[in-house]
Amino acid sequence: MPHPADRVHEPLTDQLVDGAFPADDPWPLYAALRAAGPLSWNEPGGWWVAPHHAEVVEVGGDAQRFCSGRGILTFEVGVEYPSPPTMMHTDPPAHTRYRALVQPAFGRRVVRQLSPTVRAAARALVDRLPAPGTTVDVVADLAAVLPVQVIGMLLGIPESDWDRVWAWSEATIPGTETHNDAERRAALRAEMTAELAHLVARARTRPPGTDVISQLVHADLDGDRLSDAELAMFLDQLLVAGNETTRNAISGGLVAFAEHPGEWERLVDSPDLAAGATEEILRWTTPVIGFMRTATRDTELAGVQLMEGDPVLLLYASANRDEAEFGPDADRFRIDRSPNHHVAFGFGPHFCLGAALARLEIVAVLEALLESGVTSVSSAGPPSRSPSTIIAGVTNAPLSLHTA
Repeated sequence: MPHPADRVHEPLTDQLVDGAFPADDPWPLYAALRAAGPLSWNEPGGWWVAPHHAEVVEVGGDAQRFCSGRGILTFEVGVEYPSPPTMMHTDPPAHTRYRALVQPAFGRRVVRQLSPTVRAAARALVDRLPAPGTTVDVVADLAAVLPVQVIGMLLGIPESDWDRVWAWSEATIPGTETHNDAERRAALRAEMTAELAHLVARARTRPPGTDVISQLVHADLDGDRLSDAELAMFLDQLLVAGNETTRNAISGGLVAFAEHPGEWERLVDSPDLAAGATEEILRWTTPVIGFMRTATRDTELAGVQLMEGDPVLLLYASANRDEAEFGPDADRFRIDRSPNHHVAFGFGPHFCLGAALARLEIVAVLEALLESGVTSVSSAGPPSRSPSTIIAGVTNAPLSLHTA
């Protein structure tokens, strides 16, 4: 079938690929894509880009017209998996079944039970930070550590092995230094698979426990249970989604406070703004840059004709700066923003299972810093960012934390 006449290649989209992506400052690109129209076509890759909030919400919320099972990343266009590599690659009713089985392990009750432990871990990390006024790399000393500890606790991984969780997730995310080292990536992936298989096998021989692996192993929905292959798939996803994204939200959020010092002062004066600040951190950092959906039928989106099989990249990072949704100050970090309908956790059936846990970790860090007496946050050098076109990674963020 020939392409519709309006399917004209937009050169701006060529920057949304590895090697061309302006990771240090992608915001002008996103603004230019929004200005270019509701949808832009990438001819070399054969996919559309949806940079606006309205279309991201429409596509993400309609699993009938737009599926995940044909790939969620641009390099997956045309790839057919014999079995879904992650739960994010499934569609209803299979996806509905997965969520019904795994949701209880991440429900509000579980997060409430974890809250004291997570807050204590955040406070212990803050207490170990260098003396106030000196340079702190908030990635290495704080943001990269807490999510690893939480995931380690969730999975029942021994504390002595928690540092491996970080290495495993780095080997999984395309675009990271570890992932680009094929030999090291393969070794770490094999190590991770073996360890998770060991934990699953051990959980099957024991009564139900409180860790996530035990809850998933023993999850039963009218006799329906997760197979070993399904458990491996889900735990693989959890290691990445529960570690990388939260780490980058925390580090990126603290960088935002350094770049907007008045906002930290507002938080000091009104600690009850911590929950709102967390939502603004999520909007501002948008740890997952974008995921793809594929049209399941000929359809129209924002006045543009799409054909069955057309992939659409939902550019969450751009949608979260969309002036049409967030107003003329969409490019400003403002902790009292309300309403704040960000899409950092996606939208629709694939809304992030770990959203409540991620929010808890971010709030815990903010509260720990406030409790320790931090009155201002300033930059001690430019942050370094990952070149990944999938995860908005902060690899290094030198800051100074000051007390009165």
